[in-house]
Amino acid sequence: MPLTRRLAAALLAAAATVLAGCAAETAPTETPAGAAPAADAYPVTIEHRFGSATIPAAPQRVVSLGYTEQDAILAFGVVPVGVRYAFGPQDDVFFPWADQAAGGAQPTILPREAVDPEAVAALRPDLIMAITAGLEQNEYDVLSRIAPVVVPPKDYVDFGVPWQVQTRVTGQALGQTARADELVRQVEARFAEVKAANPGLVGKTLALSGPSSDGQYPFHATDDTRTRFFGELGMVVPPELDAVAGDRFYGYLSREQASMLDQDVLVLQSGSAEERAAIEADPILAAVPVVAEGRSLFIEGADYDALQFASALSLPYLLDGFVPELRAVAGA
Repeated sequence: MPLTRRLAAALLAAAATVLAGCAAETAPTETPAGAAPAADAYPVTIEHRFGSATIPAAPQRVVSLGYTEQDAILAFGVVPVGVRYAFGPQDDVFFPWADQAAGGAQPTILPREAVDPEAVAALRPDLIMAITAGLEQNEYDVLSRIAPVVVPPKDYVDFGVPWQVQTRVTGQALGQTARADELVRQVEARFAEVKAANPGLVGKTLALSGPSSDGQYPFHATDDTRTRFFGELGMVVPPELDAVAGDRFYGYLSREQASMLDQDVLVLQSGSAEERAAIEADPILAAVPVVAEGRSLFIEGADYDALQFASALSLPYLLDGFVPELRAVAGA
């Protein structure tokens, strides 16, 4: 059956279920008991890169479609009914810094691969959050037939929306703008405190890289959410790396360009023991002065996970756990 017909059938089935009121609920089904009620007036309209999304009433069934979207939703006391898998344990999409907010919730886990509109429709969402989903226009158009879809503001590249903006947009969608402002204030105050305690990091140049791919070295540009963490501590991605990335949030360097990774500090992302071993075994990388002179360090384990999320929940966790290591390598 063609996608549009299958999706239409799924939508009709979902609507019939709602009207009948007899479908079995997916756990969790709604905003958890005891959560503060939405304070903002509805409807709410959110402008974004594909136009706008109008949310008619306080959402009760939210789908987290972005790869790291669940943190921003949980920060407002709302547990999504569905979460898209990104990485980590296959049966657990909530990370340590978000466990308390998630409680014992067990949402439906959506696959990391291409978005399945039928699977989303089956969850009967009244809001789909997709700021970190990297959706294309055609995917957005299909999903918008299911429920309002919130994608990045037009001023930002995919995976380049600052955590402050994501927090505020999510708070607006969930009717909690005052709470969003307070969350941003609290986390920014924590950054200011850590930055003041580590003045030696300010102005240091940074390259954020990882395992090579097809003989090339990846790096993250200034506008990537991961490098923004270091930027808020006063560190900078050199303009020559941003020039290679162009209008993307990342870029690749050839083996001949590996010397461009030679900055004051090189942070190497490692998502597994195999990735770390591959990086350590690379003779070209080992010869770059920043590595040879001990000014590089790995970010891995829970710190690696927290950096990928770069959320109002994960960033305080990362500030506590990783900055001491960063300070030691930077000689700050």
